[in-house]
This record gives sequence, structure tokens and C-alpha cells, in this order.
Amino acid sequence: MDESTELLTIGQLARRTGLSARTLRFWSNEGAITPAGRTASGYRLYDSECVARVELVRTLRELGFGLDDVRRVLERQVTVAEVASAHVAAIDAQIRSLKVSRAVLSTVAKRRSTTEETALMNRLARLSAADRLRIVEEFKEEVFGRLDLEPRLRDRVRELTVDLPDDPSPDQVDAWVELAELVRDPGFRDRMRTFLELSLPVSGQTAKPPGANIWWARQVVQDVAEARSRGTEPGDPAAAELVAACFPDADLSAVLRSVEAGIAAGAERYRSLVGRVQGRRAAPEATEELHWLAEALRAAVDRETGLR
Repeated sequence: MDESTELLTIGQLARRTGLSARTLRFWSNEGAITPAGRTASGYRLYDSECVARVELVRTLRELGFGLDDVRRVLERQVTVAEVASAHVAAIDAQIRSLKVSRAVLSTVAKRRSTTEETALMNRLARLSAADRLRIVEEFKEEVFGRLDLEPRLRDRVRELTVDLPDDPSPDQVDAWVELAELVRDPGFRDRMRTFLELSLPVSGQTAKPPGANIWWARQVVQDVAEARSRGTEPGDPAAAELVAACFPDADLSAVLRSVEAGIAAGAERYRSLVGRVQGRRAAPEATEELHWLAEALRAAVDRETGLR
């Protein structure tokens, strides 16, 4: 008999295609493949067209198509390209979800988190874009909204966005989880507002506050890092010279209050986390340099007090 007219039982079709009879029977029951006929005793028979259809169904299934989509393609209700496009979007969503899971699990392992902490981190990592925006906006309103900032700076604060991209890296998700925990903490918000009150220019103020040189011009931190690398101690004469050069006309007591407030608030950690979430290369965290600077300022203030 010519192969094109040969009718196969389900067992023969299984041997021809390398699939199990159970799989073929399931596909047939679901309407993905249709028998060409039946024997007198009711057994299904399949022709060469069915063999080709089985190969197509297998290909689509291996690509992740569900049987409903397979049927729609075979019945020409939709094209393969249309279903493929939808599956690409679904796979991308799965990849993003897996990246979030990996980041959360990595953070859990690193922190040795409890069950409760793990659940909180997972919720924070999987927040919608709208919910993430709400958290950041509430923080900005609570901290910056109560400050009488100069108009130019107020506009910059309004424009500040801190959110995950559509395809975040594990490090970005990890940083977002920590940042979200931080900015939701009422204690951190209070400490941050106190620090900013000492460090940001307010409306109508022409001169920058003493602490602004530390937090908005990284040159001071860089100078401190170089001094530390040379082995300079905060009480050394070289440290006093550095302080005098960095803040020649400033009230050193006011500068010290700003530094101490920033350290207490964890401002450097906040800055570092924002940079990581945004995926940009920010300056390294300088908490140790700020502690050194605070000691050097304290020594300078003590010397000034002693001279008086």
C-alpha cells in the first residue's frame, strides 16, 4: 500500500513518531490530532497527514504552547507568530519572576533571615510598579516635603525617581528590598529629615549650610580617603590642616553636627542603595571616611574651644 494512503493504528503511529501511545491518545482526545478513520471494531486510524500534524503539535508543545493554543493554530484561528509573541512576553515575565526569586533567596542566605523576614522581603520584591512608586513618594513627602527648600532643589527632589527597571539585575532587586525596608522605617525618616535640615539650603538662603560641602561635593570625602591611606590619624596636625582647608570659613561645630547627623541617619547607605537600584555606578560608600572626619572635626572644635 502507498505510504500516503497507509492507515496506522495508534501503536504504529507511536512507533513512527517516537511518542508514547498514551500521549497520542491524550492529544487525540483533546482535539489536537484527529483520526483519519476507525476500524470496524472502533479503533482509531491515522494517515500520513496525521503524522505531519503530530510533528507540528510536538514542536509547538516543546516551545511551551498549551493545547488550547495548539488547537487555535491548527484551526487557523491565530498564526504561530501571534501565539509566539504572546509566549515571549510570558517567558519574559517568568524570567523576571525568577530573577526576583533568586535575589530574595540570595539575600535570605546572606542575612540568615527568619521566616518572617523572608516573607517581608518577598513581598517587597514583588510589589507592583505603582506600589513601589507609592513607597518612594511617601518617603519623599515625609522627609523632603516638610523642609523649606529653595525652589531649584525642591524641583530636583520632585523629579527624583527610584524604581526597578523592567528587567532588573539580582543586585538591583537586592538593593530595592533593603531600600524599601529602610525608607518605610519612621525612625530613619526622622533621622534623615534632621540631617537634611542641617545640610540643605533652605528657601531665601544665599549661602550653603556648612554640611553641604560634605554631602553634595565628594571632594571632601576623597581628601579624607587619601589622608587615611597615608596613615593620618584624626588628631594629627595633618588632619587639622585638612579640616581647615576643607572648611576655611565655616562654623566647625555646625559642620560636625551635620556629619554626626548624617552618620546617625545612615545617609551614605541610603545614597549607595539608591545608586544600586538605579543601576548606576555611584561613588563607593564612605561611612568610614565620615567617621574619621567626625573625629577630626571634634578634635578641631576642642582645640578652638581650648583657645577661647
